[in-house]
Amino acid sequence: MAKFSRIAIANRGEVAVRIIKACEELGIETVLLHSEADINTRAYRMATKTICIGPAPTAESYLNIKANVDGALAGGAQAIHPGFGFLSENADFAEAVTKAGLTFIGPSAESIRSLGDKVHCKELAKKAGLPLVPGYQGENQEVAHLILEAEKIGFPVIVKAAAGGGGRGMKLIKSSAEAKELIESAQREAQSAFGSPKVFLEKYLDRAKHIEFQVFGDSTGNVIHFFDRECSVQRRHQKIIEEATSPSLSDDLRRRMGEAACAIATLGKYKGAGTVEFLLQDNEFYLLEVNTRLQVEHPVTEEVLGVDLVKMQILTAQGEFVHDPKQVRVPRGHSIECRIYAENPFMGGVPSTGLLGHVEWPEGPGRRYEYGFDAGDTITPYYDPMIAKVIVWDETRSRAIQKMIRVLQDSVVFGVHTNIPYLIEILSHKEFVMGTMTTRFIETYFSEALKEPELSSLDKKIAEGALLQLRGGGTQNQGANTSPWASYWRGI
Repeated sequence: MAKFSRIAIANRGEVAVRIIKACEELGIETVLLHSEADINTRAYRMATKTICIGPAPTAESYLNIKANVDGALAGGAQAIHPGFGFLSENADFAEAVTKAGLTFIGPSAESIRSLGDKVHCKELAKKAGLPLVPGYQGENQEVAHLILEAEKIGFPVIVKAAAGGGGRGMKLIKSSAEAKELIESAQREAQSAFGSPKVFLEKYLDRAKHIEFQVFGDSTGNVIHFFDRECSVQRRHQKIIEEATSPSLSDDLRRRMGEAACAIATLGKYKGAGTVEFLLQDNEFYLLEVNTRLQVEHPVTEEVLGVDLVKMQILTAQGEFVHDPKQVRVPRGHSIECRIYAENPFMGGVPSTGLLGHVEWPEGPGRRYEYGFDAGDTITPYYDPMIAKVIVWDETRSRAIQKMIRVLQDSVVFGVHTNIPYLIEILSHKEFVMGTMTTRFIETYFSEALKEPELSSLDKKIAEGALLQLRGGGTQNQGANTSPWASYWRGI
């Protein structure tokens, strides 16, 4: 297969920036396929070429298969990288890309249908004898039937989108009384986010840890794994802190789970980067799902193993990457990632949109930042409010935790609220420090909203002085209530 000279990116934000950087390292030009709302973002400025594929609503742009394929062709690309989210796990998109004469940088449409569909994946795993959480994955999607199945499983039950991930279309049902409303809500959200209302049910494990294995199918079809990540710190079923490797696995458990991850990926004839997710409870593990794409949290794996997964994805799509079994990779040290969201932690995490007045990520050894916005960019209400990922590495887990706390304390984001205070509270909690947290960690120990700290008189004087500088001088009474700069202090 010929080498790519130009790759189209069917995504946005920090993942688009990550793909552009990998392409730059390989000497490949990029075409950013963006919506009208994403003009003047970091990825927009970095891409070799940009093509607008539609208005802000995702159904009319990032989820529009034809618009993405037409945009890639118009931009002169030979391949499309889907990133994560949007169409990254859509088999129809992978098929449309291939039919258009382009290369889909990811697994085949057949593999996505086999593993990316959560229901089909569980059927495949069942045949292979892999352990599964008790549940219902049938074709009957009538709400009344789903309620009966949930009652058979026994509450609490989780309802999930068959074609989804990332917590979208996922609801926790605690009793029959709330089942109808939550199932219908999950079906609507699944349709909106993934284009299919199909859902399935699982028994909710209330003391589980969320462990995942990074798998990779090389150019020849061999599947290997790049060890594990722990993602037990979740809020509303969405991960917010991830680490590699998990502090919860013995060597024997890690070996058995890694073998199971490779087994299911091999059954799905997997090529490229994917993730096999498990729930772990009482030293027993259960297959949760397979994500047939790059993960948001892939940097922590890259940090402990010294690999570049995006570069490997591109080389695999070109037919170049073949795993060398003599090259044994062993995790080194510990890495933690925190997702920085534009939200107000003092008001239950409501999204915080607006202009980023100033952004500063403190540099230093073992620190890595992936972000899609610079100062002067606007956080819009149209998409996921994640504005950056902060990743640290250190020799031990405890040092990595302390480094992450320092980095977050020194990071500066003016213009919108962020969840940084919330993240620092989590990292400082004894359960997290001990590594004994479960997926109910946030629910058990944290309220929806943090208590807002009171500013001291010195803090107020410093803020007033800085505000005057930003306003270009004058007295503090001149138009203080009407200045747009005043909103910047929401992010302190």
